[in-house]
Amino acid sequence: MKFAVVLFALFAVALAAPATQNEAVVLKQTSDVGPENYSYSLETSNGIKADEAGELKNVGSENEGIAVRGSFSFVADDGQTYTVNYIADENGFQPQGAHLPVAPEA
Repeated sequence: MKFAVVLFALFAVALAAPATQNEAVVLKQTSDVGPENYSYSLETSNGIKADEAGELKNVGSENEGIAVRGSFSFVADDGQTYTVNYIADENGFQPQGAHLPVAPEA
């Protein structure tokens, strides 16, 4: 009896879920993962693109860490494509993009 109730509830939830007509499809996806580095790229049919590469730095030392460089872009509701290029390393996440505010120089 419990099984039937759970099955019915799942069926009801599935029917109630909104049907989306604009689901994105992955057009391109690559990845390469090694013991001390990696990279990936992704492109979807709705204009999303992303790529990233990371490398382990100072392997085996007290200062071991990962350094990452990448970018992503997307088409916003206003129809414009926004792109963010970034570095992430021992200095933190450092994004850059034409649409991002820039802190004044000290």
